[in-house]
Order: sequence, then structure tokens, then C-alpha cells
Amino acid sequence: MLDKRVISKSLIPENKAFSIKRIDEPHFDPTFHAHPEFQLSYVIKGEGNRIVGNSLQPFHANDMVFIGPNLPHVWKNHLSYFKKDSQLDTSVIVIYFHNNFFSEEIYGKAEFYKLKNFFNKSNLGIEIKGETRTIIGEMMFELLNTEGLESIILLLKILDTLVISTTCSYINEFDEAINYKEAETERIHKVYDFVIKNFDKQIRLEQVAEIANMTSTSFSRYFKTRLNKSFSDFLKEIRVNYACKLLKDDSISIEMISYECGYPSITNFNKQFKSVIGLQPRQYRDNFLNII
Repeated sequence: MLDKRVISKSLIPENKAFSIKRIDEPHFDPTFHAHPEFQLSYVIKGEGNRIVGNSLQPFHANDMVFIGPNLPHVWKNHLSYFKKDSQLDTSVIVIYFHNNFFSEEIYGKAEFYKLKNFFNKSNLGIEIKGETRTIIGEMMFELLNTEGLESIILLLKILDTLVISTTCSYINEFDEAINYKEAETERIHKVYDFVIKNFDKQIRLEQVAEIANMTSTSFSRYFKTRLNKSFSDFLKEIRVNYACKLLKDDSISIEMISYECGYPSITNFNKQFKSVIGLQPRQYRDNFLNII
């Protein structure tokens, strides 16, 4: 049976045109899911990996993403956030609004052409960076304490800032690989959840294929099609992204980090890390420590 968390009820109260909330929790919702509303998320605190459509990327504070309707996504914190004695926590501001926030008649007007085009491209997921992110972040904080017509005006200012920005980029390259059915969303969620909980151990393809209720060959082909990368590359990126987090703490030896990330052989760890980041782990650590 499909995980009910994947099929969300409306995220917007019936008497509201849109919804904005600040969520402060020990960790983000770890469920790979989709919903019919547009979503603008601004991570204030927290780090880990995010999947939007078929893209896997690390995230940290100041991560800002605009997501179109029914685009599957998850911000999954590192394992350290889920430990019982964890002192870590997260914070995010999220705005939701419906696809019919503007009428079709309004969309047809010249003044709304660029906005309509922006919305149409949001099924790829859009990452907001640079000055645009700073400006919109400030407006989102202000919007938390704004009501009535002023809140609508402020939301329109946020959307206008997005539309004219030159520091936004698409997260996915191919929208045809993003149209997940509900059963597929659940399948990918189960696989991703298993990997996140076990990437520090040996993971065999047969294990993951069994979770997906597929043969190894079928699963390999399916995974490549849905996430635009092989399962082995996906697993490697999860491990290396976590290694990057640990390398920022110079009290942890690189040998220990190698083991913590599922690489008993430090030689293999160095090789795999460089294939993703372009640097050896020690070079990455030195560069980071020289910046701060």
C-alpha cells in the first residue's frame, strides 16, 4: 500500500490564498513526496542531501528552491540529525500556493507572460542563488508577519524578483524523467531511505533491487532512467557528500571518515572522493580550513 505521507492533503487553509510557515524541527521530513501546490523553500539551518525530480545535490543553510506542482522532492538531513543524542536541529521557511493562484484569463495578459513561463519551467525545479536569494530571503522573513492584502502584494514582489533574476538555474535537465507515478514515488522513497540509513555499510545491488521488488537488471535500468544516473554513482555521491561534512571537522581523521562513509579502504575512498569533488579528501579539508 502506498505510504499515505506521499499523498498530501491541501497544504493551504481553505480561507487562504497561500500559506507561509516557518518550521523548526530536529530534522526535515525525510519522506520523498509530491503535492499539487507550488513551493518556495528557504533553508535557514540544516544540511544533508536533497532530491528534486531526478537530481541529487547536497544542501546547507541558505539553500533556496522553487518547485512546481507534483514534482517529487525531499530534503534529507545527514544521519547525525537522526541520532537519539543529537543536538542538531533545522529551520526552514516554506511558501505554498495553488496553480490557480492566478486565473487562466490573467495568465493570458502581456504583463504575466514572463511569470507564466517561469511557472511552466518550475517542473524542472529552480535553485535561487546570489543576490536574488538574499533579497527573497529577507522578504520571506517579512512575509511571516504580514497579513491581508499586504501579504499578497509582498508575495507578488517575491514572484517578480524571481522572474527577473539572473541568478536562478534549473535543477533538472530533462522534465520527461520527472513524471513519477505515486507507486514510483514510494519505490524511490524506500530505496533512498534504505541508502541513507545504511551507506556506511556494504550495500549490494541485489539488496536494493529486492526493496524495489525488482530484479537487479531491471532495477539498474529503472534507476538510471528515473534519476538519470546509475545506482552506484548515486550511492557514491551520498557517501562523498557526507564525507565533505565530516572533513570540515579537523578533529576527525581522514581514515575514520573513510570508514564512516562506507569505504574500509582509504585508497578507494580517496579515488571515489576525487572522482566526485575533483580533489583528494586532504586537499578538500585544507582548502576549507584556509577559507574560515
